[in-house]
Amino acid sequence: MKRNPIKLDIEVYPEAVTNYMKDAALYDSSCSPQAKVIFIDRDDGYFLKESAAGTLKTEAQMTAYMHSLKLSEEVLYYDTFHGRDYLLSRRVQGEDCTHPDYLSEPERLCDTMALQLRRLHETDGKGCPVQNRITTYMEAVKCGLDGKSFEPDLFKGIWQFDSFEDARRAAEEGMPLLKKEVLIHGDYCLPNIILNNWEFSGYIDLDCGGIGDRHIDVLWGIWTLNYNLGTAQYTERFIDGYGKDLIEPEKLRMIAAMEMIGG
Repeated sequence: MKRNPIKLDIEVYPEAVTNYMKDAALYDSSCSPQAKVIFIDRDDGYFLKESAAGTLKTEAQMTAYMHSLKLSEEVLYYDTFHGRDYLLSRRVQGEDCTHPDYLSEPERLCDTMALQLRRLHETDGKGCPVQNRITTYMEAVKCGLDGKSFEPDLFKGIWQFDSFEDARRAAEEGMPLLKKEVLIHGDYCLPNIILNNWEFSGYIDLDCGGIGDRHIDVLWGIWTLNYNLGTAQYTERFIDGYGKDLIEPEKLRMIAAMEMIGG
């Protein structure tokens, strides 16, 4: 995770947040234009995320819930202040799975990813604050049915369609098949999984989580290994490690179409 030293006027932040920022080294760890992420180098470390009003509410709820399951770190503060959302949480100890130490052992990394995903999906999600992730997921897909957001090369080398019309057809056929069956991360990618010397430490960036279809996480697990390792050779190993009997290949293809259209 990148960390670029920055200087900030901490007085413009909520008082509950500035108490952690005082006399601490601050680093910009942002990886998207939608949210600003600041690493606060104090104690064992904290992350402060800032975004538009209301946009971090679900992430705050899901992170707190996952922390109750010992699957993420503690949320220390969430609120809207002067038209901006602020989410402060403790740092999950360890490094994300794009760290060179993990990428240098691709088979072990693949097996670890598969095992942890199976464990997540076997976790009882009865107390999850997002009991129907499928509804919001399908809303995003439907918004992309005009083709304006279509990304035909998103899963290049894994799942591809001859045209937008073919992808749209697959997405529309697949949406009714989506199930509220397991607790999902929603963005099961290497940067969002933290290991501490190969031991699972926790998940981050949980805004897409909730009760949803297991194939969404499986798809992103396949994609992230392909993208970060530069090869699709670990796809079958990942599927076998997770549990081939639980996965429908055609459903993965349909969800790939949905992501190309509505992602």
